[in-house]
Amino acid sequence: MAERTDADDASFAVDINNCDREPIHVPGTIQPFGFLIAVTADWLVSRVSANCEKFIGLAPEQMLGKPINDIFSADAIHSLRNRITLLRGPDAVERIFSLVLIDGIKPFDIAVHFSGSLVVIEAEPAFADEMEATSMVRSMVSRLAQTDSMAAFLRDGARQVRALTGFDRVMVYRFADGGDGEVVAEALRSGIDSFFGLHYPASDIPTQARALYLRNIFRVIADVKAAPVPVIPTLDPSGAALDMSLSLLRAVSPIHIEYLGNMGVGASLSISIIVEGRLWGLFACHHYGPRLPTFAQRSAAELFGQIFSMMLESRERAETAEYEGKARQVADRLMSAVAQDHDLLSNARWLGDVIFDTVPADGVGVYIDGEMTLAGLTPDRSAFTAIVSMLNRAAASQVFATDCLSGIMPEAAAYADRAAGLLAIPLSRRPRDYVVLFRAEQMRSVRWAGNQEKHIEYGPNGPRLSPRKSFEEWSQLVKGTSVPFTPAELRVAEALRTALLEVVLRLSDSANEERQKAHEKQELLIAELNHRVRNILSLIRGLLSQTRDNARSVDEFIDKLESRVHALARAHDQITADRWAPARLQDLIDVEAGAYLGEKRDRVRQTGPNVLLTPSAFTVLALVIHEMLTNAAKYGALSDGGTVSIDWHVDADGSLLIDWNESGGPAVVAPTRRGFGSTVIERSIPYDLDGKAEIAYRLAGLEAHFCIPSTHVVSILPDVTGSEKTKPLHAPTPGLLKGRNVLLVEDNMIIAMDGEDALRDLGAEVITAASVGRAREALASHRVDFAVLDFNLGNETSLPVADLLAENGISFLFATGYGDGLDLPDRFGQLTLLKKPYSGATLAQAIAPMIGAENA
Repeated sequence: MAERTDADDASFAVDINNCDREPIHVPGTIQPFGFLIAVTADWLVSRVSANCEKFIGLAPEQMLGKPINDIFSADAIHSLRNRITLLRGPDAVERIFSLVLIDGIKPFDIAVHFSGSLVVIEAEPAFADEMEATSMVRSMVSRLAQTDSMAAFLRDGARQVRALTGFDRVMVYRFADGGDGEVVAEALRSGIDSFFGLHYPASDIPTQARALYLRNIFRVIADVKAAPVPVIPTLDPSGAALDMSLSLLRAVSPIHIEYLGNMGVGASLSISIIVEGRLWGLFACHHYGPRLPTFAQRSAAELFGQIFSMMLESRERAETAEYEGKARQVADRLMSAVAQDHDLLSNARWLGDVIFDTVPADGVGVYIDGEMTLAGLTPDRSAFTAIVSMLNRAAASQVFATDCLSGIMPEAAAYADRAAGLLAIPLSRRPRDYVVLFRAEQMRSVRWAGNQEKHIEYGPNGPRLSPRKSFEEWSQLVKGTSVPFTPAELRVAEALRTALLEVVLRLSDSANEERQKAHEKQELLIAELNHRVRNILSLIRGLLSQTRDNARSVDEFIDKLESRVHALARAHDQITADRWAPARLQDLIDVEAGAYLGEKRDRVRQTGPNVLLTPSAFTVLALVIHEMLTNAAKYGALSDGGTVSIDWHVDADGSLLIDWNESGGPAVVAPTRRGFGSTVIERSIPYDLDGKAEIAYRLAGLEAHFCIPSTHVVSILPDVTGSEKTKPLHAPTPGLLKGRNVLLVEDNMIIAMDGEDALRDLGAEVITAASVGRAREALASHRVDFAVLDFNLGNETSLPVADLLAENGISFLFATGYGDGLDLPDRFGQLTLLKKPYSGATLAQAIAPMIGAENA
């Protein structure tokens, strides 16, 4: 069992239930082969070990609170200060060999590091015959580089560490993904039992202990039976214990001492093996009596461990690159063969033979266009159909792998002997087709080091884990799981997916025809889009010009222009909701009334049949109704407590007649100045639709009459029900996003600036990113509470950002110009969509329910 770590409480009581949380980084004691002094930033002694008098003739009470200058010589202080300036990073440790701390006393080997604001100085007697570590390690590395296989590399590493340290047993211990470990190499003195190939449960070295192995890569326990030496005082004035995570002298957990004693071990040493920033494993060294390698030997061993880690990382990368290179060749052969005969794509046996060369498996199943073929060890056809259904829910058009299928589908336990694990390679997006590789149950006898169940017995320290009974082998059958698919195999599967998908697209005759049709349709759509965009740009240019000429101030110009543009956008949304189809007059009035009046829109009373208008008439009428409601809200009936009545009917020749009557408002006076709004009301319908528009400024209220010719009236439908009517827009809520950081992902600068203003008006602190990469950087460096994502970011989409936000539980919505036609993945099917262009009101309306749900 390894040492364990948890809280900062030095008085933590260890028992069977919490031994995996023992705070080993603050033991309050050190091993007796050296002494410790901790000084403050102004070089006053803050803590000392109780054994200082044994080494330097000064008791703790003679040192605590004193300047270190009164204890150590000036030359020693100078050397220590120089070495401390070399410390880089929070986990750095610097060493000094054979330093005379006090004149007349033999020199010491020194290690210095920071522990919070304290400088920790650890010292042990220096050896006169110090080895030359650099040349020793160079020789060791040179020998290591000559090994020709990974097994030989690991074995030689163990031999080199044993030769350097002199320990009876040196093991290379490798961690598996599940946390358990295996002795993968060993060098040992003759006459002792081998542990090579033994497995140990994850509980022996729990997660928090591994975190300490990442920080402090070298650990020595010189004498398991040695009495620990207390550090005085145990707690500082604030009640904190000294963090000894980086200490070379840190004492040993009583749990770990008992564990080593049960094995007969008298001393131990470990060197962390770190590959790509993760704890790959350990050099675990045991000696069957006390043993303390010299300071120089330990420094050399630590240096060798670091170089070994880098060489191991390089070898693993080279092996992976070689494997993936061979896999690419197989993928090329596969594409070449299918290009000659695309029927091979549905031949499960042939596919299996080809793919098994790169990703070993026991069986393969192919599912294409509802047809399936199976070869090798596989489930039956009904079970395979259920697996495909599961993949449609889980795989999301990505390579999917598991080594325990029964963990996802409990019914899969019935055929685990044939298919305990699988790797699914999707061939299309919709409908999904798959090539599925199966691995049978690995009925492997795992050699655990003793029974991993926790028996309780009472030892000298209370309830403890029982010994592993001299590490007797204990076999446990691992059922229901297969050999897991490695990261390299998953990358190869992704390459195969790309190759197979390309084959499907290139060689299918129907796909060729569809591509041609799609190309022709795209040309038509582009032409139509160009035409409509030009018209829209011309219309907006006219709005800009006319609104500018009639505005009294910049603020009035912006306000009027924004409202007119949004009126057009609302109309556009309604006529494009059903692919540019005719739209209902009643919807137009509902939306415009809702935009102005919210819940009070019942002040606009409307009667008339459910008329459908052509898109061109609907757009023109949208601006007219918008201007009429604007005038009513500013000067007419809606500015006071009055009402607006809108009545319409279709006459005998099919023309639509609309009557507008305002009542209950202030007295009406005809305007002396005719602005753009009045021009739109009086001239749009006659000019654009060849209809009629009459306005009468009656003292009791404005009246207007409009005639829309029958050519623009499509049909009359049954009346709509209340549930089908459009809900009104709510006004922006000031402070809706107060105190929240909002990430805005938008690749268009102008739209981004507009969005920033709208979000800030709602109280948000805005972080803007124009790409997926920038968004990831923002998420890594800022706290983000909400996000607004433009779906289309030029040559990429914001889906990767959405996935990252979802993983971190951050709410977000998509802003898009695609409207309801946006084809989102199933996992985002219920997400709120904000249509462009959006205003502060529409933004608030979209965000408010999501913020409310978070606060509920």
